[in-house]
Amino acid sequence: MATKKAAPKKTTKKTTTTKKTVSKKAPAAGTKAAAKKPSSPKSYKMTVGVDVLPNLIPHVVPSAGRLTAAHKNLPEHLQPMKISNNRMYLVEDEQLSQVDSLIEMQIESYKWFLTEGLKELLEEITPITDFSGKKMELRILGHSFDPPKYNPDTCRRRNLSYEAIMKGNVQLINKETGEIKEQDVFLGSIPLMTDIGTFIVGGIERVVVHQLVRSPGVFFSKMPDYPKYHAAKIIPKRGVWLEIETDRRGNISCKIDRKRKIPVSQLLRVFGYETDSQILDLFSDVTGEKDFILQTLEKDSERSVEDCYQSIYRKIRPGDLATPENAKQMVDGLFFDFKRYDMGAIARYKLNRRFGKKLGTEEEDRVFQVDDFVEIIKELIRLNNGQGTPDDIDHLSNRRIRSVGELVQNKYRVGLVRTERIVKDRMTVMDQETVTPMQLINSRPITAAMREFFASSQLSQFMDQTNPLAELAHKRRLSAMGPGGLSRERASFDVRDVHPSHYGRICPVATPEGPNIGLIVHLAGFGKVNEYGFLMTPYREVKHTVSLDADKLTGRILDETIKESRKIIAKEGDVIDTKALANKVISQLKKDKRTEVPVRGYLSGKVEYVDAEQERHFTIAQAQREFSEFGEFLHTRASARKSGEATFAHVRDVTHVDVSPKQILSVSTALIPFLEHDDNTRASMGTNMQR
Repeated sequence: MATKKAAPKKTTKKTTTTKKTVSKKAPAAGTKAAAKKPSSPKSYKMTVGVDVLPNLIPHVVPSAGRLTAAHKNLPEHLQPMKISNNRMYLVEDEQLSQVDSLIEMQIESYKWFLTEGLKELLEEITPITDFSGKKMELRILGHSFDPPKYNPDTCRRRNLSYEAIMKGNVQLINKETGEIKEQDVFLGSIPLMTDIGTFIVGGIERVVVHQLVRSPGVFFSKMPDYPKYHAAKIIPKRGVWLEIETDRRGNISCKIDRKRKIPVSQLLRVFGYETDSQILDLFSDVTGEKDFILQTLEKDSERSVEDCYQSIYRKIRPGDLATPENAKQMVDGLFFDFKRYDMGAIARYKLNRRFGKKLGTEEEDRVFQVDDFVEIIKELIRLNNGQGTPDDIDHLSNRRIRSVGELVQNKYRVGLVRTERIVKDRMTVMDQETVTPMQLINSRPITAAMREFFASSQLSQFMDQTNPLAELAHKRRLSAMGPGGLSRERASFDVRDVHPSHYGRICPVATPEGPNIGLIVHLAGFGKVNEYGFLMTPYREVKHTVSLDADKLTGRILDETIKESRKIIAKEGDVIDTKALANKVISQLKKDKRTEVPVRGYLSGKVEYVDAEQERHFTIAQAQREFSEFGEFLHTRASARKSGEATFAHVRDVTHVDVSPKQILSVSTALIPFLEHDDNTRASMGTNMQR
């Protein structure tokens, strides 16, 4: 794949990274105008020079090339059965008409970082005020990029890094005088991705491997010591972890960041349910043979809200003086301050799906929600009473992908927080009248954090350049190791094992044969990632009805006997072979006030990408089924999967069909001919030896 050339340099003088400081002098303090607050800041926007953004963001090049008339010169037995979407099909069934770019995950993720990810980070720290909050305020109104100095080929030849300079449009407000100064300030050098999904650091091509980690949200599991009782763990994106446990006597308690146990009733009191009767009424609909809430209330000695605040404070900070004021301030800060507690869009999405809520991703919806806490305790009580099943931690609905954009964003955040601290320190020592935004901001921590990630992170690796397949496989690799992940020493067999939810998402064959087995895996050929980082796979939709249209019904097989009083018009399994018979069936269904005709399941032509959680509710037939010219199943029963288990289902229950027999495999494994005849260990060796 050819790399994009950089725009030719202009022969103008070298520009500086700063604008002329613009000062807007306000009236003297004490006058009527001086009492006004500074005007509201401009809305945040990312600005770039003309034709710069296309050079920064790599393009997703479709995997299908442009066809020429060359196929006409092929031997007769190699002539394509069909040409569609710039592809030659050597078999009649095209299965999935278009396969997207195989490095789309890498490119789209980094594109998100350059546009949305950086914007999120800069909005997170804006505004920055001095320690008193009364003298100065610094706002970052937008960010922009300069064109890269060299193109990728030049960087490879000269051992340079392929990167662009990032600037921020910074506004400094003097709160005492109302004076506003604006400058464009250097915010670090950002490495750029090439069109082939790699980074060039010091002339060396590197790949950032996707990380497979536990998803934020809530997880229910059995208590290890007494399995009949259960525990719940609430993991936010940022903030304290909350573990809710049931002991052998039936008391429900909480641990905040693995500190000492707190009766759950104390947290409920500080969250607004102050009396025993309010708490008991809250859980009256889930009380079973054993009343877990009543048992917890009887053990809890604290009754007033103030006492509960102080009790929680003493358990989190033993030895500190606990007064009602500082205890309340600490507890409220832990759960309801967005800067300290952020559930995150992913956890919010999972909680909404689990409990049927419709909360958004705004700040007020992403802090700790008391309603969520109550629903989690109710679910825990249901599990303790034998209703429902706990979560499978290895299911792909509970694991997600951190792609390159998110990994780089996390590292940039580290540098940005260090820069924020430097800005606050400088605000206290510099002259308030003469200081400029450029003097306050030191971008070295940002540049150092980015260099540290790309040069030494466990997930930033030298690209495997043994052959083109090795390059492609490296870009589609998933690792459970790395920062915030597992280590090979403490990873259990269950984590490494193949799981039914991996079907079509993670290849069961492609993995190393050494100590990293099962911890480093590869994305399946048709696998994709959704906006929340959960893996998806495509299926063809199956429909079981057609509209009341004689043309659409003719030639199809009925799935229900149609009667007119006692007279049978058509039986279940009959082929509607004439238009006259189709009109009779439709006429009778209209009399019965029905809007659709039940027919044998057929392929609708729609391809749907689904994640592992959605797949639980589907019955999915194999791709090798035989279909009629109308896309109907030729037989009434089909081998299928339901909730990850193999079954033999009636076609009436089938909702989807695999798009391809090889969708379970990675790109490199799918190249092995007649793979189904190989032993799995031989297939694994064959996959690894191709690269």
